[in-house]
Amino acid sequence: MKKFIEFINKEFFITDSIKFSIVTILIVTLIFLITYFSLKLVKKIATKKLDEERKLKFKSVFSFFNYFVYLVVILITFQNFGINLTGIFAASAALFIGIGLALQTYFQDIISGILILADQTVHVGDIIEIDGKVGRVENIKIRTTRAVTFDNKVLIIPNHKYLTSTLFNWTENGTVLRGSVSVGVSYGSDVELVKKILLDIADTHSRLMKNPSPRVIFKNFGDSSLDFQLIFTYNNGFRVNLIESDIRFLIHKSFKEHNIEIPFPQRVVHLEK
Repeated sequence: MKKFIEFINKEFFITDSIKFSIVTILIVTLIFLITYFSLKLVKKIATKKLDEERKLKFKSVFSFFNYFVYLVVILITFQNFGINLTGIFAASAALFIGIGLALQTYFQDIISGILILADQTVHVGDIIEIDGKVGRVENIKIRTTRAVTFDNKVLIIPNHKYLTSTLFNWTENGTVLRGSVSVGVSYGSDVELVKKILLDIADTHSRLMKNPSPRVIFKNFGDSSLDFQLIFTYNNGFRVNLIESDIRFLIHKSFKEHNIEIPFPQRVVHLEK
């Protein structure tokens, strides 16, 4: 028994400054196991009463906390192996500065992700617009947000974009959204008839909401046309392109039936003799 104790306590040297023993390895292994199961237990208890969306958010933030805890454990492990961390940090200061600069955006993404999850700026299922791109949020991770666009492409957004770009959350105030379609008619057109046709189209369209009721705005006296805008509400933001396209088809058809001209820009050139 005495020989066994001496053996497991015997120190083995990798270099003059780095040494370890079997006892040290066993202690470090035990610390990692305790850390692993403790974190797993905390995660289970914390997410027990959360809904699915909040669970996803918590897991994203908790994963960052895991990295921090394991980093501390690794540093303790190095110290137990006899590695002089102070000397390593001092000798590698320039390297760490370079790595820090290279990973600056990465850390910005992580910090932004934590802020997003904390203040609930964006939720899973929200329709967002950023840098001119629109998508429905499918997943919020600690570094990136994944959204699906109208044409079913996956949009991967680095989370620091939320701090550096203007974000439009289409569904922040609910799923009811407002859309519009603009159209110009010739100067000889009956403006009251134009208004009636546009409202009739909106009132009878199955995908538009009746309350609040649609409106028609006489926007401007254009260079070649009288400009109108049909404003309506709908509750499916991901179909807005199809809805607007459908309304344009109906406008074109109705105007043609009522002999209302949709003009195109014209230029009159006078030639001097």
